[in-house]
This record gives sequence, C-alpha cells and structure tokens, in this order.
Amino acid sequence: MRQLVLRPSNNFVKPFLFDNFFDDFFENSFINESQKGYSPRVDISETDKSFDFNIAIPGLNKNDLSIEIEKGHLIISGERKFSNEKNNFHSIENGYGKFTRSFQLPENIIEGKITAVHKNGMLNISVPKDSKTSIKKTIQIK
Repeated sequence: MRQLVLRPSNNFVKPFLFDNFFDDFFENSFINESQKGYSPRVDISETDKSFDFNIAIPGLNKNDLSIEIEKGHLIISGERKFSNEKNNFHSIENGYGKFTRSFQLPENIIEGKITAVHKNGMLNISVPKDSKTSIKKTIQIK
C-alpha cells in the first residue's frame, strides 16, 4: 500500500511517496520542484540541411521568449510566470521562473536564415547548414 504525504515548503506542497524514499534520497527529493526552477525540455535533431531544436514550452506565448545568437551560441531564454489566483493548492508539479538554455553551434550554419515557429506549446527552431562550408576534413596520410 502506498502512502501519500504532503510536505509543505515555501507555500508549495509536493507529494512524497514512501515507496521511492531510498531511490530519490540522493536526488534531492526533499527539494520542491518549484525551488529548482524551470528549464524546458529540448530535443535536437540533425538533417542534411539543418539542425532542428524542438523545445517544449507549454503555457508560454511568444512574447515570453527571447532567441539570440551570440558568439556561436544559440541562446533561448524566457519566463514561465506563476499566477496565484488565491487558489488553495495541494500540489504543484509544474516548474515556474526564468530560464536560459544555451547551445553551441557549429561553424557551418547560416545565421541569417534561422527560423523559429511557436505553435501548440512547442517552439521549433531550424538552423540551416551552409553546404559550402564543411567542418569535416579528411587528412591524407603520407
């Protein structure tokens, strides 16, 4: 039988299951998820023509986000705001707060043609490759 214990911390409450006590102990299970901050999940894929970043940002609109290229890094930042409408929360599992994610880009990209689309809680960024620039070189052995 599983017991559910609600542990209050900084006006938030996190469910704590005794079954996972020893598994989670060394992963800071006593720290509330809201105290860790918010960092959106990112999937990165590569095709012959581009690098594609798919960022899960449910609840954010495009005005809450910023995308920049600086010194060869793609920087995605924003804030997921918590609106407490005087609800009596028993559990808050979503993360809130400011975030910044940074990814080093290779040299063979076309910065002027990077596109970003925000739709249905997903931010999709496509970084096109420059086919003229090759970052892989074969060295002949003499």
